[in-house]
Amino acid sequence: MGGAFNEALLSLTRGTDPAAVIAAADRLLDRYGGLGAYGLEDQASHRFVSQEISGLRAVSGSVPPVFMAVAAFLLYIVISRMVQAEREEIGLMKAFGYTNREVGLHYFQLILAIAIGGALAGCLMGIAAGRAMIDLYLVFFKFPFLVFRLDPSSFVTGVSVSVLAASAGGLFVLRGVFALTPAVAMRGAAPPDYSRAGRIGAGLIRHLDQPSRMVLRRLTRQPLRMLGATVGIGAGVALSAAMLSVLDGFDGMMELSFSVVDRSDVTVTFVRPIETRAAFELARLPGVIEVEPVRIVPAILRNGLQSYRGAVTGLVADPRLNRAIDRDERSVPMREDGIILSTGLATTLGLAAGDTVRVDVREGRRPELAIPVIAVSESLMGAPAFMEIGALNRVLREPLRVSGAVLRIDADQAGEVYRALKDMPMVAGVSLKEDSRQALQKVMDEGAGAQRFVMAVIAAVITFGVVYNTARVAQAERAHDLANLRVLGFTRAEVAFVLLGELAAVTLLALPLGGVAGYFLTFAISAGFSTDIYQIPADFRASSFGTAIVVVSVAALISGWLVKRDIDRMDIIAALKTRE
Repeated sequence: MGGAFNEALLSLTRGTDPAAVIAAADRLLDRYGGLGAYGLEDQASHRFVSQEISGLRAVSGSVPPVFMAVAAFLLYIVISRMVQAEREEIGLMKAFGYTNREVGLHYFQLILAIAIGGALAGCLMGIAAGRAMIDLYLVFFKFPFLVFRLDPSSFVTGVSVSVLAASAGGLFVLRGVFALTPAVAMRGAAPPDYSRAGRIGAGLIRHLDQPSRMVLRRLTRQPLRMLGATVGIGAGVALSAAMLSVLDGFDGMMELSFSVVDRSDVTVTFVRPIETRAAFELARLPGVIEVEPVRIVPAILRNGLQSYRGAVTGLVADPRLNRAIDRDERSVPMREDGIILSTGLATTLGLAAGDTVRVDVREGRRPELAIPVIAVSESLMGAPAFMEIGALNRVLREPLRVSGAVLRIDADQAGEVYRALKDMPMVAGVSLKEDSRQALQKVMDEGAGAQRFVMAVIAAVITFGVVYNTARVAQAERAHDLANLRVLGFTRAEVAFVLLGELAAVTLLALPLGGVAGYFLTFAISAGFSTDIYQIPADFRASSFGTAIVVVSVAALISGWLVKRDIDRMDIIAALKTRE
């Protein structure tokens, strides 16, 4: 076959109409059995890289806002409690003639210092991460070159979003600064009114010791503050649980695709469609346990203005090695009266069971078929379409033809099977499922999917920050009270229990709230990571929630230990000198 070729790549001059070139190429190559020319957007390599970029764009647009919202909430808690603690100083400044604008600007500058400092640190880490990803893509995609370029607009956007998120959290607090008059602020806060607190836990209090009563009263007499702390920790739980669920979703997608849908070991492709009986001759090879013939027909599937260049896969009536499944992972029957579309393909074309899809076959006689959609199958990889192989051959008017086969083999005789297959003249290629699985795993670990590990680490850091911030602010607010308890004879352990018991109670209350929020957050993050190449199932798992509980518990224990260490080192005299 000297001088033969089976693919040609065309480079067009500027101003050329691609559609006209495609039509001319099809007319020229039609008598040679050409399968049809197509543009850059339908090339497999272009689609793969485009989906990678789309995945990065989706992740950067959907996940960071969640972290920004949590960060804004944390800043709101810090600034609000700072303003509450410094209300007398605020009143004094106003009494000396400082305007609301000047006092508010003082606190707003603090907010900006935190936001800009974090944004600058993020810019530096972004540059480092960008350079690392350039090297990754050069190796993974084998680009001839890829230049890392600092895009000023990206930095402007990142810094602006960070500052705006922080400002949004702080501006709500500054409204309270404007409302304070000097006379009210300098008088000190009025004693809390606990008359409306009711007798919550009255029956329980009689059975508690004094430190436990203090914890319970703190929870019931300041419900709004406790609610804020609960929501903050719940947000950390939701972030951790959602990211862990997404990590499990990647593993679930791999398991479903390579263990439930595809249960074969080897895929054999023939140089052209051949008779069915030739495929069954593969079963005679030593080491081959089971064989299922398949017919893969390249085609363009259309519905109105929507189209997708892919293929129709013909499967045996009762497939065991490669099959279509429903949401319950049950095999979808291969009926002879229509076509089965995957969920991704059905969504792309806007079709459902009962509709009709037009199939423009790109081999053989190239018929244009109108086939009813009889079912939609669950698929997390690509966008396949399935038909019963006999029905597919009938509509093509090519009975008893197969273009390949899937095999289950004896692992101990794998080498002999591969050598025998490669020596067969009609075998064009042999694909090992395990190689495909490892390749996809590499895509997810080194491409856009690798961002899930970064986001999981950030979620864990934010979770720890929420818990530690809650404990540290509570300690700062109650330093005078805790010193009084020490003077009254409470031990260090009892004083720590009064403070940390509150943290433990708030953390326990936050767990169910974080679980509910994490459930809905999982869907948003999974949609951000999904592409046309693979779809990540939004499956909020109990194991992920359990791991998130462990993460929050560890964060609470570490935060509690750090706070207790400071309580043990507390200067009682200095704390008692602090004015109420």
